[in-house]
Amino acid sequence: MRSFDFAPLFRSTIGFDGMANLLESALRTDEQASTYPPYNIEKTGDSAYRLTMAVAGFGEEDITITAQDNTLVVSGKLAKSDEERKFLYRGIAGRAFERRFELAEHIRVNGASLVNGLLHVELVKEVPEAMKPRTIKIQNGGAKQPTVLEGKAA
Repeated sequence: MRSFDFAPLFRSTIGFDGMANLLESALRTDEQASTYPPYNIEKTGDSAYRLTMAVAGFGEEDITITAQDNTLVVSGKLAKSDEERKFLYRGIAGRAFERRFELAEHIRVNGASLVNGLLHVELVKEVPEAMKPRTIKIQNGGAKQPTVLEGKAA
């Protein structure tokens, strides 16, 4: 097992301790973890992403998508059918699944669609106006005089 020391990162960064925890948990992930269902993550624009999962045999009513805090959970469970089916060969997996994805800050789920056995989850990064860079004007001259908010005597 590999071990990484994140201490050098903490010398020059503030507030990124969550990132170190995320990296450590990714390293601890068992390589034998389920790979079902297969999925793609693609960048579709400057601040847009798409998660595509192959969910053959699942319908819209069989899949649940939940976004809470910085976690996206996609789970699926087929409803039990009343009819008895006899397979000679079964190559399409219909087992229940749950996939968890850690989302970065300000990532929002914009919608989902199920087309031809592929579940598409659209994600967008929306940075609040207060978080965007802004230019600070430099004032010329000495110290700024304080502004009087209330002129009443005590």
